[in-house]
Amino acid sequence: MKIDKDKQLVVLDEEHEGISPDELKDELPERQPRFIVYSYKYQHEDGRVSYPLCFIFSSPVGCKPEQQMMYAGSKNKLVQTAELTKVFEIRNTEDLTEEWLREKLGFFH
Repeated sequence: MKIDKDKQLVVLDEEHEGISPDELKDELPERQPRFIVYSYKYQHEDGRVSYPLCFIFSSPVGCKPEQQMMYAGSKNKLVQTAELTKVFEIRNTEDLTEEWLREKLGFFH
């Protein structure tokens, strides 16, 4: 999702199905912030499978400061409204990997 600056609204930018975190990072703009809601298939050590809904705030280094502030200011309201609990932030799109996401989710399981 992105912020429509003129309307001052969070809008759907792109939607993907069956995409891995590694594929997702290739879809993100390098110098523009984005909000990502991602359902991840998490395989537990005991064999159970869950599908946690993750909120990822991508705020790459090199974004315009006004963009970063606009997104940072909207993040908490969006997280509260959507009732998301697994909230993460990345500053470099290259950091968005399956290993990174599994490590982050490990704190919840």
